Amino acid sequence: MIRLKFPAILAAVSIACGAAWAADYSDPEWPCVQRRADTLSLGLMWPHPVPEGALRPEIAPAAEELIGALVLRRVSLDEARAMIAEFAAAHPDLTRDDLGQVFRGVFQQIDRQRSAIIKGIGRYSLKQIDLATRIDATRTEMDATLAAAEPDYDRIDALEEQLHWDERIYHDRAQSLTYVCETPVLIEQRAYAIAQDLLAYVPE
Repeated sequence: MIRLKFPAILAAVSIACGAAWAADYSDPEWPCVQRRADTLSLGLMWPHPVPEGALRPEIAPAAEELIGALVLRRVSLDEARAMIAEFAAAHPDLTRDDLGQVFRGVFQQIDRQRSAIIKGIGRYSLKQIDLATRIDATRTEMDATLAAAEPDYDRIDALEEQLHWDERIYHDRAQSLTYVCETPVLIEQRAYAIAQDLLAYVPE
């Protein structure tokens, strides 16, 4: 059985996950290497002003259907690109404002998805910290029980079993940390790629 105190556990997991756990632990709700950004900026992805208001009635039904498809992560970027091309072909009079409003619709939904995932990462991180603290407390109690003049071996066995399962759960969760941390990045990359595909149809 691997027996690690709390700081050592965190260090070991950081190494095992390719330093996925933040090195300084300054934000207990953000265990990822990349800088935390709770929301994205539409202006960094779409270089043109986007007018307020609803989509033009002539394109609204098709545009809303397109937006609904583009936000689905199960729709590949190749499929998304083909959908955008089909939409543009069906509406040759698309303006820069039309395409900007389509992207805004996509962006707003993707940004909400990403924000929810970031909040989930925060909850995940706090649970891991709580579990690591419990592991540390169990090790401390087990060491003290072993050092007693008359050790309670039944208690030691119970503590050892608890420690085994807690460490196993901790490390199993930690192994998935890299994927969990990559998800907001992948979502951001998806939003940018969709913006680029829509921008390709902005008229000169």
